[in-house]
Amino acid sequence: MINSHKSTFNNFEERLSNALRAKEISERQKIDTLEVKSYISLSSIYRDNGNVNLFLKYSHKGLKLASKINETSLLAQINKSLGYYYYDVMVDSAYYYNNKAEKLFRGLKDKFNTAVVLLDISILQRIDKDYTGSELTSVEGLSLLDQLDETEGVKKYKSYFYNNLGIVFKELSQWEESIKYNNRALDIKKQLQGNNKATIDNQKNNIANVYKNSKDYDLALEYYNELLSRKNLINDRPDFYAMVLDNYAHTLYLSKNLEQLPGLYLKALSVSDTIDDVYNNIILNLHLAEYYNDLNKKDSAKYYAYKAKGISKEFSKDTYLESLLVLSKIEKDSIAVKYYDAYIELNDSLIKNERSIRNKFTRIQYETDKIEEENIQIAKERMWLLIISVVVILASFLLYLVVTQRNKNKELQFIQKQQETNEEIYNLMLSQNESIEEARTQEKKRISEELHDGVLGRLFGTRLSLDSLNMGTTADAIKTRGEYIVELKTIEEDIRKVSHELNTDFVSGSGFIDIIKTLVETQTLAYGLHYNFEHDGTINWDGVSNKKKIHIYRIIQESLHNIYKHANATQVSISFKLKNNVICLIMTDNGSGFDVNKAKSGIGLKNMNSRIKEINGIINITSEKNIGTKVTIEVPIP
Repeated sequence: MINSHKSTFNNFEERLSNALRAKEISERQKIDTLEVKSYISLSSIYRDNGNVNLFLKYSHKGLKLASKINETSLLAQINKSLGYYYYDVMVDSAYYYNNKAEKLFRGLKDKFNTAVVLLDISILQRIDKDYTGSELTSVEGLSLLDQLDETEGVKKYKSYFYNNLGIVFKELSQWEESIKYNNRALDIKKQLQGNNKATIDNQKNNIANVYKNSKDYDLALEYYNELLSRKNLINDRPDFYAMVLDNYAHTLYLSKNLEQLPGLYLKALSVSDTIDDVYNNIILNLHLAEYYNDLNKKDSAKYYAYKAKGISKEFSKDTYLESLLVLSKIEKDSIAVKYYDAYIELNDSLIKNERSIRNKFTRIQYETDKIEEENIQIAKERMWLLIISVVVILASFLLYLVVTQRNKNKELQFIQKQQETNEEIYNLMLSQNESIEEARTQEKKRISEELHDGVLGRLFGTRLSLDSLNMGTTADAIKTRGEYIVELKTIEEDIRKVSHELNTDFVSGSGFIDIIKTLVETQTLAYGLHYNFEHDGTINWDGVSNKKKIHIYRIIQESLHNIYKHANATQVSISFKLKNNVICLIMTDNGSGFDVNKAKSGIGLKNMNSRIKEINGIINITSEKNIGTKVTIEVPIP
């Protein structure tokens, strides 16, 4: 994915352009994980730019897709981001998303991010005055960080947890515990790399506040003086300067040291007004109201008290509650009672609201835990389903292997028996062929001897006799005898030629046809059939493999058997023809015929098809009821 982190790009437009391009590529390529990451990147950019609507849009799109593809790490990251956003917007939503993120990170065994989310949860609990819950959550977060290496990130978040614990114990008025954790936070912050002056100053202000609330005013003033002595603090951090100056002034007020008052208050108020710091403005107005009320300057006290009330009504219920209490002390009679009653009513409402929120937090945590338990149960059920499915698949596969192996064994046994039968037929064919060849050779030898010793001898004697008569002196006698002698020489040469050819093995390859003819004669005689046998003398059976010859022999044998067994025929015709180097065997009968489609599953036809397949041939069977059947087989010679 194209990197859109703001450390890489210097401006919003460049970051946004690259993030949108990454989204477009991931959506086009349909790579879900990268698509979710592009949504996270876009939501982060829009959040940094203050575009809340687009931040929420892409956050929830990422959340939906990450849930669909079950990307736990990305789900945790998005929930964490949403929890951080709702921190200042909607407390229960912040708690909801943080709680989900915490469960997800914990499931991933990501201790660091689990602790980071626990920090947000602990601060939310503290803000809603669930101090015990905040303390327990902080301790849990610290225990997770203690299990990790002491990196900068780990140390920084430890300081945040210690700071939160310091504030919690301050609210619980446990001053020593508060000082202890504040000092731990301060010690860690001093060890961190980089410029940490601001965060160190914040921690010192927190320590000073604890001392102020515990009435150790001298130590509080010492810390405040140290902070106010910082050069350019008013320019670098005017809001912090106004807060510290107000704390310093208020500590003087509490310690009854009023010499610099109200000047310090007014100076701090002037800085707050300049930078429009609403919260500090409210607190300063309340402090001034208390100060003038103690001096019995009611008009000034009322001025600042009502000013604080007016600002805080739309800003913060806590500061508005405090302004009501201050007015109940400044005003008299029924007005004082009215503000005190309003204070009581609002305080009760806030307490109920805090209790309701705490209950809601508990319910959210319960529901989240319940969902997690359900998810674990679903995961277990899915695991068992997967295991059972795997077992069933394996068992089915093994059963398939067993059945297949048995079928293969049967097929091998059948092929073996078929091979043995083929060998027997081949041996029989060779034996029969040898007998035929031997008889043929003997016959040729007998004819040759008869021609050579009988006819040729007599012709030779006649030629000699005529040759002796050639002594006649008449012209006609000499001519006649000469013609007879020439004719006899011609006859002698022809007989020699015939004798020589008869003594040569000139009928090579004709033995297979003789074997087939013998088979047909034998089978038709046994089956009571009349036959007609034709063959093409141009077929070179010597060029045909023994395997093909054997299968052709067996096919003819199987066909004759089927005709006898099923056809009730009286006549069968068998012919061999050669077409384009392909041997065509045609067998017809005048039997009862049959339905070819229904008979395809018969053993006889299966065997014939199997044999044709073995020799790369083609078989075609046509049949008509009460007319007969025609079997055409084509076998290539090569």
